[in-house]
Amino acid sequence: MQNISFYQEAFTNHLKEFLKAREPASLYNPINYILKLGGKRLRPVLTLMAAEVFDEDYKKALDAALSIEVFHNFSLVHDDIMDDAPLRRGQETVHEKWDINTGILSGDAMLIMAYQLFENYEGEIFQSLAKLFSKTALEVCEGQQYDVDFETRDDVVIPEYLKMIEYKTAVLVGAAMKMGAIVAKANKQDQNNIYEFGKNLGIAFQLQDDYLDAFGNPETFGKQMGGDIIENKKTILYLKTQELGSEDDKKQIEHLYSLKPNDQTDKIETIKSIFESSGAAAATKKEIMLYTNKAFSVLDNLNISDSKKVVLKAFGEQLMDRSV
Repeated sequence: MQNISFYQEAFTNHLKEFLKAREPASLYNPINYILKLGGKRLRPVLTLMAAEVFDEDYKKALDAALSIEVFHNFSLVHDDIMDDAPLRRGQETVHEKWDINTGILSGDAMLIMAYQLFENYEGEIFQSLAKLFSKTALEVCEGQQYDVDFETRDDVVIPEYLKMIEYKTAVLVGAAMKMGAIVAKANKQDQNNIYEFGKNLGIAFQLQDDYLDAFGNPETFGKQMGGDIIENKKTILYLKTQELGSEDDKKQIEHLYSLKPNDQTDKIETIKSIFESSGAAAATKKEIMLYTNKAFSVLDNLNISDSKKVVLKAFGEQLMDRSV
């Protein structure tokens, strides 16, 4: 197995071959644009890594990895339209740079192109990849709809929130790893176990993102600190406050989440102090550790060498030991 930067470089080179000029340019230029914007390429790296975990050459998993990345970026294009977001990775979003109709149509094309990439695999592998992809793509849509629904609900409970982030974010991480295992022709039990490893790590990663939005290092976080609070987004920290806080905590935070002052500094600091005093911040860190440990416990059941288990655990620890 190689290190993460090796897989990132190998994937980036494969992506460059995919990003070619096509007609009509008004359909394909936006696709090339969003795929060139970068990001960590976490999901495709996991696909390549999983293939090698099960003793297959990572090169055979490049098209599966590319499919995951194209689908992920398709979902971002449509999410940005739904959120009316002006920026993605510091650059104009597709619908801002072009227009909404272009964003919708180019996104649709990306979804089809993601499926097309499976055609480069022989029958049984093609069928397994396509079946997993269809299930995962639908779950991501369900997760996005839960997220939209939660914006207008005041009665969301923590199990519902966990299900939402599982579907919206974590299933794609699990699928990325399972695709590598499918290409490597790993047995079904190992395929399912590597999926569970990725899914639980994905949940932990998203919960940590919620935590870092409030308590991360502003110099390294890379996003606006307190962005979720500014948007009155009811993340795990808010829900844990509702679960653990005093009646006064609950009333105060509900009131603050109904406000949108021009200067949000005081609001952010007050809410952060409630997150800490109520025990919500500490409880969120426990939840992050719970799902991280769930992911690591799956490794015991994988039919791979101990040295590869160590590599996967180290990757998980690296992913979770972050301030960005």
